[in-house]
Amino acid sequence: MKMRFRTAIRTLLPITVLALGAQAAASTLNQNVSWTIDRAGTTSKYRVVAYGDSIYAGYNGSTVNAAKYAAPTVDAEYMSALWNADIESVRRTKSGAIASDVYNNKIVAERSYMQASNTRVVTFEMCGNDGLQARSSFKSQTGTCDYSVLTAAEASCKTYVTAAMDYINANAYSGVKLKVISNLHYPGYAADNTQSSCKDASTGATVKMQDKFLPSIARINFMMCDVARQKGFQCADNFAQYMGADYDSNGDGQIDSSALRYVLGESEASYVTRTLTTLRSTIRDANTHFVSAGSSYDYIQSDDTHPTYTGSTVTAGLFGGSTGTGAPRYTSFVSGKNPIWNQYGHERMGWAISTFNPAAP
Repeated sequence: MKMRFRTAIRTLLPITVLALGAQAAASTLNQNVSWTIDRAGTTSKYRVVAYGDSIYAGYNGSTVNAAKYAAPTVDAEYMSALWNADIESVRRTKSGAIASDVYNNKIVAERSYMQASNTRVVTFEMCGNDGLQARSSFKSQTGTCDYSVLTAAEASCKTYVTAAMDYINANAYSGVKLKVISNLHYPGYAADNTQSSCKDASTGATVKMQDKFLPSIARINFMMCDVARQKGFQCADNFAQYMGADYDSNGDGQIDSSALRYVLGESEASYVTRTLTTLRSTIRDANTHFVSAGSSYDYIQSDDTHPTYTGSTVTAGLFGGSTGTGAPRYTSFVSGKNPIWNQYGHERMGWAISTFNPAAP
């Protein structure tokens, strides 16, 4: 049985979506939201600050609203229960932004949000648009394939991920307890299982696009998690959470989504080999995320890019951002998971971030 939970996309103005988790740079859109989880009987209030592109924005195809419960706000709900406190989820995001844009115009330009004395968590994600612009460029090539567009995206991503961590370390409030980066899932994995229009210079043959893009994403994701290890950040491995099933599909004794995860301190060669060779058969398109051998959920909206979500939306886009407050959807969690933790893309990402939450503020 396949259970599909897809949020309808309400597009009010045309925005071209080409992102590996975001929109194309030609169409950027600020989508800023502050939503407070107001827990009954509490007086303390702490802040989670999230910087990024359309993934953290909760983009849903609209230029005027976004998901209320995008991943950072899902994490805030977990934190509210853990700390028995009110948690303000501040999302400073720009849909369509490449890594340099997120770094310069969100993390640096809007550093005041993480400098507030009640900030306890700072998280960010970037590089989706860099990857997808490279993918779009490669797909349009004819003649001899030029792979430099992929290596350039990887280099830019490393530059700005490293700069972002250094800047956050230097500028975030001294009382911050947790810093987290979220790495890239691979939307369009199944759609990329086709041949290129260009031909490899050595073989003279077309190449399977999935076989070119997956190694690039693997190197980017390893870099994100390894730089995080070096700079005091945690790494929420969205690739593993989205692309691997929640059961052992290949009989190796490991749950697929756990087996695919970055291992702290491993080498790039080890991670890439495990992803591209050892466990390649367990990677599945996140439109069909299996939670058991006979049951799956759809983690990707109908644009084949952005995570699914549940619940209402908030104003975020052309008409400005919004600020709001609401009671938590859930007041307790079994084994640190809400009842829908693995049913929607944003719920899964928010849970992945929450696994690093410190026990106390």
